[in-house]
Amino acid sequence: MARVLSLFRPQPFLALVGRRKPTLCKMSMDSRAREVFVAAVEAVQPDTVVRQSIERKEDSVIINGQKFTLKHNLHLVGFGKAVLGMAAEAERIVGDHLVNGVISVPHGIQQTLKQHGKDHLLLKENSHIKVMEGAKHNLPDSDAQKAAEGIRQLASELTEKDLLLVLISGGGSALLPAPIPPISLQEKLDVTRKLAAAGATIQELNTVRRALSFLKGGGLAHYAHPAQVVALILSDVIGDPLDLIASGPTVRSEVWPEEVLSILEQYKLLNSLPASVKDVLGRPSPRWKENKDEIEKAENVLNAVIGSNSVALKCAGRRARELGFRPVVLSPGVCGDVRSVSRLYGLLARFACSREEPPPEIAAEVLRLGPEVGVESWDLCRTMQVLDEGRTEGWGATCLLAGGEPTVQLTGKGQGGRNQELALRVGLELRGLQLPPNGPVFLSGGTDGQDGPTEAAGAITDGGLYEEAQAQGLDINNFLTNNDSYSFFSHLSAGQHLLVPGLTCTNVMDVHMLLIPPIPINIR
Repeated sequence: MARVLSLFRPQPFLALVGRRKPTLCKMSMDSRAREVFVAAVEAVQPDTVVRQSIERKEDSVIINGQKFTLKHNLHLVGFGKAVLGMAAEAERIVGDHLVNGVISVPHGIQQTLKQHGKDHLLLKENSHIKVMEGAKHNLPDSDAQKAAEGIRQLASELTEKDLLLVLISGGGSALLPAPIPPISLQEKLDVTRKLAAAGATIQELNTVRRALSFLKGGGLAHYAHPAQVVALILSDVIGDPLDLIASGPTVRSEVWPEEVLSILEQYKLLNSLPASVKDVLGRPSPRWKENKDEIEKAENVLNAVIGSNSVALKCAGRRARELGFRPVVLSPGVCGDVRSVSRLYGLLARFACSREEPPPEIAAEVLRLGPEVGVESWDLCRTMQVLDEGRTEGWGATCLLAGGEPTVQLTGKGQGGRNQELALRVGLELRGLQLPPNGPVFLSGGTDGQDGPTEAAGAITDGGLYEEAQAQGLDINNFLTNNDSYSFFSHLSAGQHLLVPGLTCTNVMDVHMLLIPPIPINIR
């Protein structure tokens, strides 16, 4: 531990010389935080990520470094909340070779995009792509099942001369329900709901989903064989695991009934299974018979993540630099309870804002929190070293960026979401530090523009939050106990702390931002 903490001791020589003049910016810290968040969201717009990933060269396209020939042999399918915009851009680029397409998108999305003036994310009138809306309230339904069947039908008719472009984004799993008969959609939904309620991991849930589905776990790629399959993926999962995003319809994975039965037994659900589920799990594995040619030609499937939290953070960092900050990315995979996450950010703020050498206890507690919030010790050490150098060498203002998807323990019935609750808790952690522009500012926002069942994506706070709330008669603890962070921020200073970007048309989880001003230090 002593060796790790020694990284953060000020270097007197560098503290005395080499001080750089901070970049001046007339915008407030609050305004700059909002600007950086906008840049993060713009970087992962559905049309933007598709345009940057498909390079058209006459009668061919280059995707992820691989070249594919176009001979009026292109077919397109897609499923997810951002897929309509992805499909519109794909058709603009390669539409002259597109034969047909089917996409499964959320109920009412076309009308919503029209109302918000997002016409560039809509298909043109003479499009070759059929749009099917479903999954009302983000739950699989009969409309989504019809769309899934249309997608399976299109894929199963392809030949070795065809190219299937698959567009995938968050929400894709609910928009591609294809239970294996005789399992009904409701029965499949009931089994996965009971598993989730019993505390099953996302990996266990997906193992069961794959076993009960035609298309998940590589099923779509199987039906498309022998065609070339290219999947462009906008990831909303920490770490971008291909088999978990929309349950991996283009990622071949073995499914063994014994493994599924073991999971169901572990959560004491074996005896309550519907007869149809027992029937399917009682069949010899795998779900379909693969021929030797299909196994040998696994390279016929290309999966490319074209948009993710990491992409959003990279572009946010670029904008932060333009606004006078030195950007540093902590991690795109922050998770765990918001109470632990807020404590981490509070400690990092105190570490960075210390006018003297920070007590070693701060770094020790930061490292202890790492496993709880999904951040590697190496990333924490690297980040603290950068913060310490910025403080001691006079680099000026710093923008600490992170992303992910923390969780909230529900104890009440208020309105809010993880981003607003995180911002509220970080505001408490910052209490006692100076106010902006001489103290830090924290922002947490969901890139989908909606934090819980509210119109806000998140909120912005600083060290004056507690006193500001007290002066306005707001009891922070009551709001936290009731998980009512949206009501709190709506009442606080007439909602000025809320982050309300409106419809963003994308989702790569959350963006966390800690803006740290230049700190004058005491040099002994």
